Amino acid sequence: METWVVANQKGGVGKTTASLNMGALLAERGKKVLLIDLDPHASLTAYLKFDPESVEKTAYDVFLSKADIAASCYKTDIDNLFLLAGCPALATLDRQFGTRQGAGIALKKALTECGLDIDYVLVDCPPTLGILMVNALAAADFLIIPVQTEFLALKGLERMKHTLDMITRSRKTAVPYLIVPTLFDRRTRASRDSLEILRENYPEEVWDLVIPIDTQFRDASKMGLSIKQYNSYARGTAAYETLLDTVLEMRGGETARLKLVNGGI
Repeated sequence: METWVVANQKGGVGKTTASLNMGALLAERGKKVLLIDLDPHASLTAYLKFDPESVEKTAYDVFLSKADIAASCYKTDIDNLFLLAGCPALATLDRQFGTRQGAGIALKKALTECGLDIDYVLVDCPPTLGILMVNALAAADFLIIPVQTEFLALKGLERMKHTLDMITRSRKTAVPYLIVPTLFDRRTRASRDSLEILRENYPEEVWDLVIPIDTQFRDASKMGLSIKQYNSYARGTAAYETLLDTVLEMRGGETARLKLVNGGI
């Protein structure tokens, strides 16, 4: 079981979109995938048509040791894709956990002990540094950092890098990661300039391609579908297929299935 964490210390950069679409693509390829929603806003949970206010079992219960992951995850409408739901109560965990010993590795411990037949776990993080993000990063085998191609998002990346350095010192091992430019609009100067700055500042860490801005992402989310389910020919579908192949190659687990070029992106 590999745990991939999707995180950045800024909202609106495409974390939930990345988590859902990469998870759905892995599931389509026959992998059993668990999505974990650690954001109190629970956008991933709502995307998959679960009500964060009324869902019976959530990640909150796992953190409080009221239930284990195996008993708390739900099957989604996408084959091979399961969800550990988020809920607003997750926002209270920083206050409840305080400085409790072992609080930063609760998720890692729960995943180790869950006993689920799962190939990949994808964790959708909140945009703020706290017990939830610390737990996700402590459990991470790989980190995906979506960064919107606009100037304010670059500041969020700087904060994320500082957090990553802190977690690395605590874990005693580095977390491998990939910075993914998102919401790229080639028509705007701001987007093009931000991408250039991103690649200049992080030449070794930034993905070679981009996730384009595409209204079909919004349309797919309204229907609770991945972008590929909604339109297999969409630019966003091609982008996420290629991103997944890149990450799999980096992880050394599989040979890339697709060799897509950057046509139209």
